[in-house]
Amino acid sequence: MDMEKWLSALLVLLVLLPSGASCYYVMKNQMKYTLRKTAALFMAVLLPYAFLCSALSVLLRIDVNIILLPSLILFFFPYRCTVTASLPKCLAVYVGVCAVHTFPAQFAYAFDAFLHPASGAADFSVEAAFFRLVLSCLVATAFAQPACGLFFRIIDCLDTPKIWYSTVILSSVFLFFNIAAVPQSYSTLHTGRMFSLFLLLEGCLFAILTAIYVLLYLGTSVILEHAELKEHTQLLEMQARQYRTLQEHMRQTARLRHDFRHSVRLLSSLAEKGDIGSIQTHLATYEVSLAENAPSNYCASAALNALFSHYHEIAVSAGIDTDWHIELPELTPANELDIVSLFGNLIENAIDGCLTVPEGRRYFCLTTEIRHKSSLYIVSTNNFDGRVRKGKDGYRSTKHGGNGIGLAAIAAAAEKYGGSAQASNSGTEFYVDVVLKI
Repeated sequence: MDMEKWLSALLVLLVLLPSGASCYYVMKNQMKYTLRKTAALFMAVLLPYAFLCSALSVLLRIDVNIILLPSLILFFFPYRCTVTASLPKCLAVYVGVCAVHTFPAQFAYAFDAFLHPASGAADFSVEAAFFRLVLSCLVATAFAQPACGLFFRIIDCLDTPKIWYSTVILSSVFLFFNIAAVPQSYSTLHTGRMFSLFLLLEGCLFAILTAIYVLLYLGTSVILEHAELKEHTQLLEMQARQYRTLQEHMRQTARLRHDFRHSVRLLSSLAEKGDIGSIQTHLATYEVSLAENAPSNYCASAALNALFSHYHEIAVSAGIDTDWHIELPELTPANELDIVSLFGNLIENAIDGCLTVPEGRRYFCLTTEIRHKSSLYIVSTNNFDGRVRKGKDGYRSTKHGGNGIGLAAIAAAAEKYGGSAQASNSGTEFYVDVVLKI
């Protein structure tokens, strides 16, 4: 066996190491297993594969790139099985990483052409293969910080398949262009100014691709911020509605207090006559007047009170039989918005489920309870039409092709406070159980 060619082929295949690491950067919250277990599985599969395929490429005299390209397709499947993200997200990340890592390959070909002008891509040298591996590791390291610190939020929160598939298409253009632009004979790069033009072109394309990813991040960040702003605006509208209800109740109470002296005179007159029945009737009417327009008071949080009142009104108007037992602790401003978001998604999903059932048969039970002084338990049960879409990573939305955004947001909020959320269904009943530390 030609050891030099084997080493060159091995180094080329080991480029899958930094490429694979890059694929997991943005998936740090979407991994099925721990980082250590995932890395162990990855290395256990990749290293034997690289040694075997490099040996086969030498023995069978096959260009290692002919093995590398199908390997990229093959390794997507174990990657997909080790993360919980949806298929569009996995494809976007995987194809994007492959596109980025074709640029170190192109610069390595230029380096090899500089060292061996009379050679070609089929005779890739050990020096160039090592240069490519080092350059790929540097690129992976350079992208690590922005990927871990910024892009993972987009993976976690943006569930719009059209955006992810469009990213796949853009990345594929760069990927296939670089594959087609591999200089099979280095003599072409030494014709005129082709060498410098090749480096300039690849440098510009790399800058353009990086700019596209930056613009993608900025654009999707605006979308997510707009969604958060819309959620906060809805909450403020709920609170304003609750405030108006309180004002109306205060006006009604003031009027009743003003008229109370007339009631006292009437009751005194009826008492002198011994008309107990009329007294009872008048008191019952007065009690109904006091209760009328009284705002619901579920907990001490004004924001949550507004949210519960808003959705309770929607549920009642939709003919949903509600059975709510709310027990909540005092919340700090820091965690109030998270809890509001959790309940908003939970109740909205439940109401949407109830609306799939004919009116007159809809019901929604919600119970919250404080246990051990610091644990909040939430149990939600609602009926629905029994139609669900499930994938390996949980329930999928029946409104669009992606995962259920509401359930994902509930799970994220629970995990943030050291808890968990579990969704299940039985026949035409849907259950959500949440526990978190407050």
